[in-house]
Amino acid sequence: MTAVLPRRTASPFSRVLRAASALVVQPAVFDFWATRVNPLWTWERPLARLRERRQAAADAVTLVLQTNRHFAGVRPGQHVNLGVEVDGARLSRSYSPSAVAGDRIEITVREVAGGRVSRHLCRDARVGEVFDLGAAFGEMTLPPVVQGRWLFLAAGSGITPLMAMLRQLDAAGMPVQMDLMYWARTRAQVCFADELQALAARHAGFRLHLALTGQDDGRGGLAPRIGQTDLATRVPQLAQCQVYACGPHGFVQAARQALQGRVARFDAEAFTPPQAQPGQAGTAEVTLSRSRRTLTVPRDRPLLQALEEQGLRPASGCRMGICNTCACGKRQGITRDIQTNARSAEPDATVRICINAAASDLTLDL
Repeated sequence: MTAVLPRRTASPFSRVLRAASALVVQPAVFDFWATRVNPLWTWERPLARLRERRQAAADAVTLVLQTNRHFAGVRPGQHVNLGVEVDGARLSRSYSPSAVAGDRIEITVREVAGGRVSRHLCRDARVGEVFDLGAAFGEMTLPPVVQGRWLFLAAGSGITPLMAMLRQLDAAGMPVQMDLMYWARTRAQVCFADELQALAARHAGFRLHLALTGQDDGRGGLAPRIGQTDLATRVPQLAQCQVYACGPHGFVQAARQALQGRVARFDAEAFTPPQAQPGQAGTAEVTLSRSRRTLTVPRDRPLLQALEEQGLRPASGCRMGICNTCACGKRQGITRDIQTNARSAEPDATVRICINAAASDLTLDL
C-alpha cells in the first residue's frame, strides 16, 4: 500500500516572497514601491535612516543611523561610504563611525570648508532622511584579544575611529592599560569631552591627555603639537606601547616620525590626503571608453578632481586611495601617483583616480 503524503501548504511569507520575486527582474522597481511602505525596505541595497542628531562639540554633530538588514556591519575603527543627496546630486563620502551597536551606527561629522556633504549633514539633514551605505573597509581595528599597553593619538576628527574602539574596550571593562592623547584647537572643539572624562574616572587603567593648541589650558600657555611633544615623559613604558594614530596627514606623518623604532607597533590613518607631489605642466587627452567622450585634463590634478571639474560624477568615497570606490580600468596610457610621483604604464590595469593623475594621454573604462 502506498502512503499518500499530505500536500504542503505554502506559508504566507513564501507566497509574498514569490510575488515579490516577480518584481525583482528589476530590483529598483521593488525598491521604489517597498520604500514607500518602509524607507529601509529594499531587495538588496544597504540603507541607513537618520534616527537622532546631537551635538558632539561646538563644531561637530553626531548622527545616529539605523541600518537595514542588507548592511553587513562595520567593526570599530573601520570606514563606510555614506551616499547623500545634495541639491539633486548623489554624492558619497567616507566616514568612520564613532559608535557601533547592532543595527545602529553613529557618524560624527565636523563641517569642512567648501564640503557639500559635511555641510548638509551638519546643517540640513533631518531625522528620517535615508542614506546609502557602502561595505565597511579599513584594517585599523582592535585584535580579537586585546593585550598589553596601548596609546591612541588623535587630532581633530581623528578621534572618531578611536572613540569607537574606546567604547568597545569600555564595554569589555577596559582590559588593557590605555593612554589617549587628543589634540584640538580649543576645549569647545573637543568631541565627546564629558564621555571621555567619565571613562577616565571609571577605569583606573585609562588616562586622558588633552592638548589644546589654540587656547591656554591653564597650565602656562598653548600645548605643543605632536612633533614638539616629548611622548616618553607623558606615557609610561612608551617602548611597550601599541600605537594607533588618526588625524590630518601632517599629524600622522609627525607621529610616525616621532615614534619610528620607539614603540612595539605603530598603525595610522589620515583623514586628509597627502599634499600632492609636483607634476608635469600641460594637459592630456583622456578618453572615456564607456561614455564615448574625450576630455582635456590638467596633468597636475588627480583624475577624479579633473573629471569633476568638467561636470562628471565618477563613483568615489574616501578620496584618499583607501576604499577603492573610484577604481576603474585603464586600457592604455601612463598615470602618475600624486603621493609618490611613481608612474605606471601597465595596460589593462586598475587605477584609483582619486590619487592618480594623467602623465600621458589615457583611455579609461568610464
